[in-house]
Amino acid sequence: MENRPEIVPIGELPPVGVVPKKMYAQVIRAERFGDPIKAFQIEEIPVPEPGPREVLVAVMAAGVNYNNVWAALGYPVNVIAARQKKGEKEDFHIGGSDASGIVYKVGSEVKNVKVGDHVVIHCGQWDHDDPWVKAGKDPMLAPSQRIWGYETNWGSFAQFTLVQDHQCLPKPKHLTWEQAAAYMLVGATAYRMLHHWEPNTVKEDDVVLVWGGAGGLGSMAIQIAKAAGATVVAVVSDDSKIEWCKKLGADGVINRKKFNHWGALTSDINKPEVFAEWVKKAREFGKAIWEFTNKRNPTIVFEHPGESTIPTSIFVCETGGMVVICAGTTGYNATVDLRYLWMRQKRLQGSHFANDEDCKNFNDLVIQKKVDPCLTKVFKFEETGLCHQIMKENKHPPGNMAILVGAPKEGLGIEE
Repeated sequence: MENRPEIVPIGELPPVGVVPKKMYAQVIRAERFGDPIKAFQIEEIPVPEPGPREVLVAVMAAGVNYNNVWAALGYPVNVIAARQKKGEKEDFHIGGSDASGIVYKVGSEVKNVKVGDHVVIHCGQWDHDDPWVKAGKDPMLAPSQRIWGYETNWGSFAQFTLVQDHQCLPKPKHLTWEQAAAYMLVGATAYRMLHHWEPNTVKEDDVVLVWGGAGGLGSMAIQIAKAAGATVVAVVSDDSKIEWCKKLGADGVINRKKFNHWGALTSDINKPEVFAEWVKKAREFGKAIWEFTNKRNPTIVFEHPGESTIPTSIFVCETGGMVVICAGTTGYNATVDLRYLWMRQKRLQGSHFANDEDCKNFNDLVIQKKVDPCLTKVFKFEETGLCHQIMKENKHPPGNMAILVGAPKEGLGIEE
C-alpha cells in the first residue's frame, strides 16, 4: 500500500488492485444547484473504502439517466440534505446510476466477485440486515431500498465507485465498455415491468403497447417484449422515430401527435356529451393500434408519460390486462375513468427499478444478444454536465447515452 499513487489522469488506470488515494469526480454541491452544465464540476475526492460487503469498482464508462438532472437541479429533492438528515457526513453528491468497470477492491465478506472481474452494475441498493430483506421478501419493497448514484453517494461519474456486492453482474463480453454502461437502469426497469407482475406478465402472442418507443426505456421494452414473442406497438412523438422502433422489432408505430385528446380528465367526463366526445377520440387511437394487431387490444400497456396518457392507456387496455407505470414524465396528477378499471377488471400497477433476479434475467438477455444496449451517443468525462444539460432540454438522441471515464476512447473495452 506504500506505492499507492496520489491520483491518476482521467482515461488511465493504475495496475489492477492498486487504488490511488484520490480520484477525479464530477461533483454536485448545494451551492451549485441549477442547470447541469454548471452544477457538475470536476473535483479531487478521496477514494472511498469498501465495507465488508462492498466493492470498489474502477469505472470504465457511465450511463446517463434523468435522475441526475434532478440531482443537479436540487429539485424535487435535495439529495445531499436528504442523506445528511440520515447521518451521512458528505456535503457533496457524486451521481451516476449505470456503470461498467473493473473490480479493484472487495470487502472482507464479498464472495461473488474478485479483483480484476469485468462487471456491469445495477442501481438497486438495500440494507442486508433489513428484516424485510432477511425474510427473503422482494428487496425492492423494503424500507431500506434506495437507488445508487441518486439516493446514495459514490455513483459512476468518478474514476472509482462504491457499490454493494450484489449490484455486480458479468459484463457481456461482446460489448464495449460504453455499450455495457448504457443499458442496465432502463433495461432492468423495463424487464420488471414486463416480467415481474404475475399473472400479468408478457407471453407469446400478447399485444404490448410501448409509450416512448424511441427513448431509453422504450427501446429496451420493445426488445424485451419481442424476445418473449409478443406483438409490439410503439408510440412516438415524431415520424422521424418510426424507423428506429421498427429496427428494434416493433410491429407497428403510432405518432401520438396525430391525436388531440391527451391530458388529464376533469369531472366534466361525468357529463354524457363530454364522455361521448372523449370516447370517440380515444377509440380512434385504439383503432390505430388495431391496424397492427388484427383488432386485438394490448394485454400490457408499458407506461411512463403518466398524466397525459393514463386515461387512454386504461381505456385501450384489454379486459383483465395491466397498465404498468414507472414514471410520470408529463406530470404526476394522473386521472382514470374508474368505470373501465373496475368493470373491465384492469390493473394499474406501479413499478420501480428491479431486484437482483430481475437484473440477472435481463442481463442474460443482453449476454444472449437478444437485447441491444441502443447506445447512440458517447461523451467525454469533461462533458458530464453538458450531457445532462442536453437531456434536460430534451435534445438527446433516441436510445441511450454514455460517458467515458476509465475507457480511453470510444470503441475500446471489448473483451477477447
